[in-house]
Amino acid sequence: MTKGRTRADFDHGRFAKGLARGFAGALLFALPMFLTMEMWELGLYIDRGRLLVLLLANIPLLVLLARRIGFENVSTWGEALRDASIAYCLGVGASGFVLFIIGVLKIGQALPEVLGMITIQAVPASIGALLGRSELGTRTEGSEDEKDPIGETRGDGYGGELFMMVVGALFLGLNVAPTEEMILISFKMSLWHAIAAILASILLMHGFVYALSFTGGHELDETTPGWHALIRFTMPGYLIAFAISLYCLWTFHRLDGLEPTQAIVATTVLAFPSAIGAAAARLIL
Repeated sequence: MTKGRTRADFDHGRFAKGLARGFAGALLFALPMFLTMEMWELGLYIDRGRLLVLLLANIPLLVLLARRIGFENVSTWGEALRDASIAYCLGVGASGFVLFIIGVLKIGQALPEVLGMITIQAVPASIGALLGRSELGTRTEGSEDEKDPIGETRGDGYGGELFMMVVGALFLGLNVAPTEEMILISFKMSLWHAIAAILASILLMHGFVYALSFTGGHELDETTPGWHALIRFTMPGYLIAFAISLYCLWTFHRLDGLEPTQAIVATTVLAFPSAIGAAAARLIL
């Protein structure tokens, strides 16, 4: 068991492969944000207090995620903290690498500008680094990854389901929240459009997980009433997606100067992709 593992037992090759997958995951999952102009600009003007809150909030999220899908079998909180730190470093490295090769970062650029643009991109990239660990691995019968009990013993249960919805909603929300389209769309919507968006989000969340038989979907027991999963999982999941969307828009200054009603409509717009991300996380992770 991992509990009695010694330094000599440490599988360096497997760990190196996990790092490579993590870097690939950071590139794959965060590439749309690396190529988004609004994210570059946010790195220059985002309120440093809000950026600090985002960076600090990302730490426990990564630790909990690493506890479930670290770079190799994780059995202690210390190992989860180690993998979370590595994921953060991979996110920083991937962000700096891509922004430099596409010419956004330049040699001689002011250090605060460089740090601002890299650190804001490192948050979604670090989440992508850990997601790459689970999604880019081979799960064929007899492979090393097949023996890795990802999701079988850690973070499952009701709390684990809600946490994975937080991860999915945050990841997709961070992808879209910086764009101006979220606010532009909200100005085109009436109150009835917002209500329709809420109902559509809930319907899609429930259908993705329980009705469409996707891989990873959940089957309801014959004795379980249909409303049970809706009340226990889908509705809390939507509230999570809505809260995450509100936080993302606030962090990226998209709610500044808006009336409360308009801010709620804008949050409803972002909650649509965030809700789908939350549902997808329950299927994939």
